[in-house]
Amino acid sequence: MRGLIFDPFAGVSGDMTVAALLDLGLPLEWLQRFVAELNLGDIGVSAERVDRKGIAATRLVLNLPHEHAHRHLHHVVKIIEGTRVSPEVRDRAVHAFTLLAEAEAAVHGTTVQKVHFHEVGALDAIIDVLCAVAGSHELGATEFYTRPVALGRGWVDMAHGHFPVPPPAVLKLLTGIPVRDPEFEGECTTPTGAALVKALTNGAPPPVTFTPLANGFGAGTRDPQDRPNVLRLILIEPQAGGEDAVMVVQCDVDDLPPEYVPTLLQAVLDAGAADCSAQPLVMKKGRTGVRIEALAEPGALDAVQAALFRAGTTIGLRFWPAARRTLPRRVEAVTWRGQEIRVKRSALPGGGERAKPEFEDVARAAANLGITPLEAYRGLLADGVAREQ
Repeated sequence: MRGLIFDPFAGVSGDMTVAALLDLGLPLEWLQRFVAELNLGDIGVSAERVDRKGIAATRLVLNLPHEHAHRHLHHVVKIIEGTRVSPEVRDRAVHAFTLLAEAEAAVHGTTVQKVHFHEVGALDAIIDVLCAVAGSHELGATEFYTRPVALGRGWVDMAHGHFPVPPPAVLKLLTGIPVRDPEFEGECTTPTGAALVKALTNGAPPPVTFTPLANGFGAGTRDPQDRPNVLRLILIEPQAGGEDAVMVVQCDVDDLPPEYVPTLLQAVLDAGAADCSAQPLVMKKGRTGVRIEALAEPGALDAVQAALFRAGTTIGLRFWPAARRTLPRRVEAVTWRGQEIRVKRSALPGGGERAKPEFEDVARAAANLGITPLEAYRGLLADGVAREQ
């Protein structure tokens, strides 16, 4: 498993992302072949080495046919779906443009169906998003993280007029994403760049422990005096186990019928919580209640909170950051009495490991074999499939 860290200390845009992927080792020939196979017209793709305040970086150069298109979301989706990209690349690219449409519609007080994309609906933006998503996939990245995104200050001229920096759509897209305000003048992060960060990382921070495999710098077209106008991407191998940061989310309720507690826990887990539990309480005035407590990655905090409010009866909750230490672990599939069962194996300090079969697989195997789940579990223990070594 490989991960990709966005390190937008000076901002992020679509072309900077693609350029950084080239600097990471994505072959230019692959990118040229990929763009040609999109069948979007006669598009020239090249790259050049540039210096940005002492940092050697790669800059993407696109030679595009002239066009006057002001597209809606359905036009962009039709273009993407008409290419030959893989379903995974297609879905991520469509997700990025959908997020863009939602942000633009909210800013301009219109609907997703009616909003015009203007700059971000231009052909170069479509190429940037498709190449950024497909290039990450080509390098083997399956997990995505981001460090705080630089915003910038001042004003910028856009199709809609003279807008403050960061542009309103950028702030909409970066809701829930860590940002920083380093007092850089001018636009640092574009709507396309913000959409890529949101669609790929959803604000997830990098793991505390990882092995860097490569890093690359993608240059922007401008060369301002107050910063090296580059985006750094870091290709990593996340380390299983170790310490990482999580959020603890907690609420107490005294008006939730007990039979609805399991459905609340499941809703919180479905929202992205790593774990969720319930414990009985005696609350004020002697009323019985229940405490719901969830662990969530920082990027899933908003979704977990929303699930607690929607699926339960609480009108308030608490949350705080915590450190978590986990054992290195892996999941492997084993065949036992003709049944495939996933076994989670955790490495123990000082050597040895603990093996635990997944309950759902044990229950399914038991049903197929005509025995109870407990009998199946005891059989796995007796056969050495699940035991501490």
